[in-house]
Amino acid sequence: MAGGTSDIPASLSDRELQIIELVAAGLTNQEIAQKLEISKRTVDNHISNILTKTSTDNRVALVRWALQWGKVCLNDVNCCALPPVPKNDQLLS
Repeated sequence: MAGGTSDIPASLSDRELQIIELVAAGLTNQEIAQKLEISKRTVDNHISNILTKTSTDNRVALVRWALQWGKVCLNDVNCCALPPVPKNDQLLS
């Protein structure tokens, strides 16, 4: 469905949920890659897989889907338990 939402929530990995949270926060793929210390190409692949799993066509539709299914928390509204994005110092320990 073009720009629409699927009828059931998709099965997403913890990493995919982290990426959705960062997309919802307004980060670009390059910024997400830097924050998670992975390549931009890996982020691109994750985004592509997420769009397929959620039957969404773009980032805006993805954020709308994530809000509908409680996958993101924005400004303490629609909050849910997402896996935390590790801080740089936590990645090294």
